[in-house]
Amino acid sequence: MLIEPSILSADFASLGEACRLVEDNGCDRIHLDVMDGHFVPAITFGSATCAALRPYIRTVMDVHLMIAPADGHLTTFAETGADIITIHVEAGPHLHLSLQTIRQLGCKAGVALNPGTPASSIKCVLDEIDLVCVMTVNPGAGGQKFLDCQLPKIAEIRSMIGDRPIDIQVDGGISLLTAGPAAKAGANVLVAGSSVFNGDKDQIGERIQALRDAATIGAT
Repeated sequence: MLIEPSILSADFASLGEACRLVEDNGCDRIHLDVMDGHFVPAITFGSATCAALRPYIRTVMDVHLMIAPADGHLTTFAETGADIITIHVEAGPHLHLSLQTIRQLGCKAGVALNPGTPASSIKCVLDEIDLVCVMTVNPGAGGQKFLDCQLPKIAEIRSMIGDRPIDIQVDGGISLLTAGPAAKAGANVLVAGSSVFNGDKDQIGERIQALRDAATIGAT
């Protein structure tokens, strides 16, 4: 069970320090949410910030592009040192080609599904992806409530994947209460923002481990 803190909830004045802090306290990946103010309401940061953070990230840099159209920016984000680039189903006219491009650029390819996007939308690209990101909140802002209605979608995707080596990532509203149900439905990567960064810095390691424990127990 992988825990992937989202720096969207970290102190923007010290993002590099935040990346080092959560890695030193046992996280598995770092999640960077790129938002364009068009595909989603919020604007966060772009490729320059991702490139600046790369030296601080020793694990895996997972860049989640909440932008549209995404195709013209894939090369730029690959050049930042991204290990994974995730795009949304609706981010361009040719999803299959976009995912192939990400892999050709040397990155793992992820595809994200908004709450209203059905699991069937990725059925024809399962052999082109390394990760499926199920949004359990509406994308664009942190701190939203977990949408329980997405649990059957997670289970459906787990069934669709079969024995393919594809991660199922859940992004949005992950807490000690929701980590277990998400894992039980089939997720193995949990993106967590406020549940990791909110609170005393000295207890970040405890919060990461508590999420991992809740997910592991829930999955059994």
